[in-house]
Amino acid sequence: MNKSFLLKNIVFSLFLILSSCSSIVGKKSQVINPEDYNEKIRIACVGDSITYGAGIKDRQNFNYPLVLGKSLGKKFDVRNFGVSGATMLKNGDYSYWERPAFKQATDFNPHVVVIKLGTNDTKPQNWKYSEEYVLDYEAMIDHFSSLPAKPKIWLCSPAPVYQTRWGISEEIVVGGVIPKVRDLATRKGLPIIDMYSVLSNKPEMFPDKIHPNASGAKEMADAVMSAILIK
Repeated sequence: MNKSFLLKNIVFSLFLILSSCSSIVGKKSQVINPEDYNEKIRIACVGDSITYGAGIKDRQNFNYPLVLGKSLGKKFDVRNFGVSGATMLKNGDYSYWERPAFKQATDFNPHVVVIKLGTNDTKPQNWKYSEEYVLDYEAMIDHFSSLPAKPKIWLCSPAPVYQTRWGISEEIVVGGVIPKVRDLATRKGLPIIDMYSVLSNKPEMFPDKIHPNASGAKEMADAVMSAILIK
């Protein structure tokens, strides 16, 4: 990995830490107390191939939502609604809005929604609609917020991009997507789980430079659990 990339990661991670204490854990008003629920707590993990677990050996047993569910225990029902290649953008080349997983996540009527979409939006054919990204993201937040269970919602920053592949851009993740997500979270009063910092400077966890392996998925699961669960 070149020095400029490492320096950029360090500087950006410091910026995230200094700019908001909610970048790694959820706001106190958002945390989940299992004692407040008289049924299994349904958690919908909405996302792209990183949520789905693409690139993980034995994906079915080591994707981050599954690991999260095992860590949280029997009181929780955690479902993986990740879709490889999916974008937040409605005008994206493979919009999450049009995938069956979106309806499935909706029908699940979750108590908690964790959204991690933005990596595929950085592709040139998608980012040309960048001005629509926040509008579409806010629409998704409002969609899930209106469900009968009135879920608590966490936003996630994208993971680092260790090498430009398939048009996915680290520069746009850092300079485009993350600032937009942070601004939206502030405006909507929602917490962010900072997956960028969680997975930064860990290239060994990214065999194809884009998707984390099982160890990376465990880091993600731990970050989500730390953010959403009452201490």
